[in-house]
Amino acid sequence: MSAGNHYDAIVIGAGPAGLTAGIYLSRARMRTLILDEGIVGGQMVLTHEIANYPGVESISGYQLSGIMKKQARNFGCDIKANISIKDLELTGTLKHIILSDGTEYTAGAVILSPGGRPRTLGVKGEDEFKGRGISYCATCDGDFFTGREIIVVGGGNSALEEAVSLTKYASKVTVIHQFDHFQAFEHAIGEARRNPKISFVMESAVTGFYGGEKLEGVEITDLRTGGTRNLRTDGAFIFIGYVPNTEFLRGKVGLNQSGEIIVDAVMSTNIEGVYAAGDSNAKRYRQVTIATGDGTIAALAATAYINELKIKHRQPAET
Repeated sequence: MSAGNHYDAIVIGAGPAGLTAGIYLSRARMRTLILDEGIVGGQMVLTHEIANYPGVESISGYQLSGIMKKQARNFGCDIKANISIKDLELTGTLKHIILSDGTEYTAGAVILSPGGRPRTLGVKGEDEFKGRGISYCATCDGDFFTGREIIVVGGGNSALEEAVSLTKYASKVTVIHQFDHFQAFEHAIGEARRNPKISFVMESAVTGFYGGEKLEGVEITDLRTGGTRNLRTDGAFIFIGYVPNTEFLRGKVGLNQSGEIIVDAVMSTNIEGVYAAGDSNAKRYRQVTIATGDGTIAALAATAYINELKIKHRQPAET
């Protein structure tokens, strides 16, 4: 294996947590590689507006990820996106990352930040109408529904914030939520309730999608009575959380029952020299600022670990 394929640290995942880790590691003069199976920025790229990032009044997720990427590269971090990981060997002093094309990288420390993906409803018609009326990204697809009536499924921050952003395109947005209350911040709830284009269907669930060439409507079940009805709609946006992208880590690091990575206060996993950061970690809240904080802590801990390794393996000076 080429010496050029050895790094002090390898970060898996180029979302806000991974990019932040890359910035801190590279600035500490650690030779660092970030690998991502998708695009740089992760789920942050799909966010229409970020208005609660300290020091920045308003910015799109795409813009913020671009700035982070540039910062990491300016400090010397290597970034490789759209790769496929075949295998990882995380135990032992030297960690091995093997790609599907046979390329192998090694490092003294690894930071896992694979993030997550949108959770699906898993109901009839959902797979059939994905991309034909069903979307999981308001930034990507909102413009396609200009002047049309759409629904948003969910009751958290993402659902309500994206419902508001979608009113810039849609003539009407109906939010469908399974509980009688929202799991969002008061600011997000208030903004959605004040928007004249948004209406709400509470204690109800979408239990099916129907249509022809494209989505034409949804089946809604009232969770109090069990009764069902059909609602005509031109589009459906689903924001019910994320599933951690950790399938490739099963048997490699400690995961909880939800597939989230278990870490301690300094983002250490149960494997020495392996850390984790971002939305794939077991935690209650998921925000860009939390992900960047995770990335900072993981990078600082990994830097200390790598420096200890270098001291331990340094040859004594000749006399």
